Amino acid sequence: MDRLNGRVALVTGASSGLGARFAHILAGAGAQVVLGARREAQLADVVRAIEDAGGAALAVPMDVTDEASVKAAYDAAAARFGPVDTVIANAGMNIEGSALDVDADAVDAVMAVNVRGVFLTAREGARRMIAAGSPETGRGRIVIISSITATAIAPGLSLYAASKAASLQLGRTLARDWARSGINVNILCPGYIETDLNADWFHTEGGARQIAKWPRRRLMAEDSLDEVLLYLSSDQSKHVTGSVMTVDDGQMLAS
Repeated sequence: MDRLNGRVALVTGASSGLGARFAHILAGAGAQVVLGARREAQLADVVRAIEDAGGAALAVPMDVTDEASVKAAYDAAAARFGPVDTVIANAGMNIEGSALDVDADAVDAVMAVNVRGVFLTAREGARRMIAAGSPETGRGRIVIISSITATAIAPGLSLYAASKAASLQLGRTLARDWARSGINVNILCPGYIETDLNADWFHTEGGARQIAKWPRRRLMAEDSLDEVLLYLSSDQSKHVTGSVMTVDDGQMLAS
């Protein structure tokens, strides 16, 4: 329960879904957690739940596509808890449907959140970590949440998949760029867990057929990513950087 004691973690997209789950797990392991998202009311609810469980948390309004907003979130984190040394770049969005029907504004919106937002979040985090002494301590941790769709074909998700592939390669390259700065950058590619982004789909006949094609014919449980997230955020992963970790319950094994 204390494996992240002394760490200050920033989680983007933390108002619901995986981001809220990640914030709870990090706080439960001893980290002081900063939750960033645009939906402030939902953020407040998550912070309250973490504090009720004995954790330390702070909600910050954060638009990952806006550089000034990203910097302000890190400033607020530092003022409350000290410099951020652990970043979970989780914020993401999706637009489903045939590529024939996707307009240019949708392309810009998805890429702004899923690529630009990841870059701005990671870059500002790295700047702060280096300024706080990560080249000497080696404690900097950045985890980029990508998806199995970054490498697996996902019909109807061309734009989302492309953005997740970009975030994956971005993470691997940043890992190389910052390898001597005491910052580990790793990429976590989850399989399908029911979240706000996909819940409607998996309750349709098409969603049920998709689940039936997977070897284990099930969605992953909400706790499926907990252990790997804690590992990548902790001192235990000091020799792990530039890695792509897939946790998908065998979903990519479907023919």
